[in-house]
Amino acid sequence: MGAEEPVTILLVDDQPAKLLAYEVILSELGETLIKAGSANEALEQLLKSDVAVMLIDVCMPDLDGFELAAMIREHPRFQKTAIIFVSAIQVTDLDLLRGYAAGAVDYVPVPVVPDLLRAKVRVFAELYRKTRQLETLNAELERRVAERTAELAQTNADLERRVEERTREREAALAQVHEMQKVESLGQLTGGVAHDFNNLLMAVLGNLEILRKFIPDNPRLHGLIDGAIQGAERGATLTRRMLAFARRQELRPETVDVPKLVDSMVEMLRSSLGPGVQILTQFDANLPATRVDPNQLELALLNLALNARDAMPRGGMLTISAHRAPVGVGDVPGLKAGEYVCIAERDTGIGMDETTVKRAMEPFFTTKGPGRGTGLGLSMVDGLVAQSGGAMRIISKLGTGTTIELWLPVSEPEKAEEVGPAGPSPLPIDKLRACRVLVVDDDPIVAAGTAAMLEDLGHHAIEADSAEIALQMLSSEAGIDFVITDHAMPGMTGAELAQWIRRHRPHLPVVLVSGYPEVPGDELGLPRLSKPYRQEELARLLASLVDVEPPPFSGGAISTPSNGPGEGVRAMPRPKRRPREARFARVRL
Repeated sequence: MGAEEPVTILLVDDQPAKLLAYEVILSELGETLIKAGSANEALEQLLKSDVAVMLIDVCMPDLDGFELAAMIREHPRFQKTAIIFVSAIQVTDLDLLRGYAAGAVDYVPVPVVPDLLRAKVRVFAELYRKTRQLETLNAELERRVAERTAELAQTNADLERRVEERTREREAALAQVHEMQKVESLGQLTGGVAHDFNNLLMAVLGNLEILRKFIPDNPRLHGLIDGAIQGAERGATLTRRMLAFARRQELRPETVDVPKLVDSMVEMLRSSLGPGVQILTQFDANLPATRVDPNQLELALLNLALNARDAMPRGGMLTISAHRAPVGVGDVPGLKAGEYVCIAERDTGIGMDETTVKRAMEPFFTTKGPGRGTGLGLSMVDGLVAQSGGAMRIISKLGTGTTIELWLPVSEPEKAEEVGPAGPSPLPIDKLRACRVLVVDDDPIVAAGTAAMLEDLGHHAIEADSAEIALQMLSSEAGIDFVITDHAMPGMTGAELAQWIRRHRPHLPVVLVSGYPEVPGDELGLPRLSKPYRQEELARLLASLVDVEPPPFSGGAISTPSNGPGEGVRAMPRPKRRPREARFARVRL
């Protein structure tokens, strides 16, 4: 279509006088005008001609303008044809909205202002003409592209070069995958070591607590034992971090008071960063809590602080701050609109250039020398924040230091639970009746330590070194008040033992213990203890489980799980209870 080639305008109205008036008004445009006296006639004209603009009266006898427009828009060929409604009656806002919903591009009230109508039609006619011209230009462009196909020879050479580069990148990516597999293997090894270490710490802490009660009132000896207990507690903290590194625990989000958490880390940060780094904390007043795994957040903040120390080889200032900030759509990449707590660590180090900032969160990317970093720190922090519903942002320039922001969503206020009838309050620890406790653990040192803590609390402990023996003892002992069982045991696990007890003695409480932070048994709602636990934790748990009277028992022996058709658990002798002195003799510190 040429620049001045006329386009076709279709006029639709059931009144010939109005059609004539529109024809007179629009004739000055120099376009081709065709007329239709009804909706059916309009559809016929539309199919015969290449119509650019339609002028449709709303009120017509067979089909009104809205219905006609709807029919036109259903045809794929006319979905972009410009439609202008004309009406003398239906001119309310609702009518206009209905017209635009039907596909109109404009709505003209009657009496028509000739200059206004002419101007409106001219705009859409010219738009149609320009669109057709653009289509012609696109066709010409495609022809030129086809003529220049010969120039692709050089492009192919460039492509081959890029393929070689991508091949090298792929090889580097495979090397990274191998490195990740090494890290995963290391994590599995670390997790296993941490689990076994928790068992050892369980025996050490339990026996140290009991031993402290039986030594003479000697401040020096008490101080030595307290130091040993503190060392064991530090070991327990270390195992928790080892398990977190090994990814042997899922994120356990809690409502976290950020200033309180950071303040509890300041002394550890000072000892980790050294005297050359000054630490300053700044927190907004009335800062809301956020919901995140506190242990993982501590590790993340420590990781960032160590990176900041490495960026300040001559010392400097590390500022840890937190403030509340509303975030709109697109304000912070990766964040939805809402309220967030922004935790920032700002250092006065050497900073990073733009290229380094862009790659800083890539796994295995590091600017440190060989052997000084794995390049996983920032990527692990970024993963934690993203999994917690937030985002990490790095702001840095060479010579001006670095600021790393962790954006975490504000914790929703916890809904108050519906208040029901008050249940019985736990008994005071010092007023508990003596209970018969079955301790099940395949590690004799751990079992002896737990039994010693129970007997020191005034209870009677019975030990079993497997779930199968525990079932036999439960079948013959009707007076057992509750069971404390380790989870990871050969044969039947602690969770399986708990399920068996729940089916056959539903009123018998079972406590599930494990050296891993994640303990199976959620579906049973079992009370838990994580190794290493203290005697006070054990005593408080007993206070919440023990009733004033023993739980009812229907009597008789329970059946034990069969190993096959007609086979039961092999009868084994019942372990005898040893005196307390013998229990201490089994554990050598």
